[in-house]
Amino acid sequence: MFSRDITVDTIAANNKKYVLIDVRSPGEYKEATIPGAVNVPLFTDDERAIIGTTYKNEGKNQAKWKGMEIVSPKLPKLMQEIKNYVNAEQEPVLFCWRGGMRSMSMATFAAMSGLPIQRLQGGYRSYRQYVTEHLSSELLPRKTYALHGMTGVGKTLILNQLARWGEPVLDLEEYAGHRGSVFGSVGIKEKNQKMFDALLFTSLMDIKSRGFSHMFMEAESRRIGRIVVPEFMMEAKANGVHFLVKAPVELRVERIYQDYIEPNKDEEWFFRKVSEAYQLIAKRMETSARNDCYRYLIERKYRHFIRTLLTVYYDPRYTHKEEAYSGEFISIDAANIERAAREIQSYAKQ
Repeated sequence: MFSRDITVDTIAANNKKYVLIDVRSPGEYKEATIPGAVNVPLFTDDERAIIGTTYKNEGKNQAKWKGMEIVSPKLPKLMQEIKNYVNAEQEPVLFCWRGGMRSMSMATFAAMSGLPIQRLQGGYRSYRQYVTEHLSSELLPRKTYALHGMTGVGKTLILNQLARWGEPVLDLEEYAGHRGSVFGSVGIKEKNQKMFDALLFTSLMDIKSRGFSHMFMEAESRRIGRIVVPEFMMEAKANGVHFLVKAPVELRVERIYQDYIEPNKDEEWFFRKVSEAYQLIAKRMETSARNDCYRYLIERKYRHFIRTLLTVYYDPRYTHKEEAYSGEFISIDAANIERAAREIQSYAKQ
């Protein structure tokens, strides 16, 4: 055991106190990591594959030797990268998959270089186990405010405004890397369940540490893309205070256009992705509406395409979904996002 090991529960209790340094390969880091961690990989993905092949064909000792040969020339650069993250406000903590040789090697060389390094005991695996065990209703504040509303009314914009004012906000779509519809992953990087759970856990811990008795969230479905929202979150939504956010159709069309079309500059790629997603719902639409959407899509008339989808497909389905809730809905006009957010914030403070 490295002389300056630190446990997961210490990290979880005050994540902002530490700068977490993931020394796993870029591929491992990209798949899932501890929220906020930076990547200083001991091996590239190709180098890691070479070592794995050496281990399989020649044995453990030869794999260790191959690792030494690969790492030795890179040590000064690696130590400099770690040194760049050493600051007066945060303590640097290294971790690999399970607190094994990779983090031990990096921590040893860092200590020899005079860097004040700690190492996460058990590595990323222990962090993942901790999240799995502790992600529960016990982290929830007393009251949940859930934002309902048809596609494009501005629910995410309102949540972003509330967050800028320092309010406790959960953005489940952001954690999932998905907007919730069949077009939800177009133009953004979708995350896996491990990363979603970690981001949700970190946000709930932050809300708890700041002493809030309430939180704001969007009234999401059980599934967001390939992500499954925990049951205790669905119960918190169902038992919360419900706001029904509304906005005129033309404003909703423009907000969706700005969210999806404007950020995507590769028009051919975007057209292909939207077309592929549209195929998944086209068969559920009436023939005339389906033909209209195809024509608008081919002609790249995206606002017409969006408006038709809203009026003939999404809005009728949302109306049916809304009927599943029996509680009172507080109506919010979201034509002006800041005014809508202020109205919701004021209600929560009463």
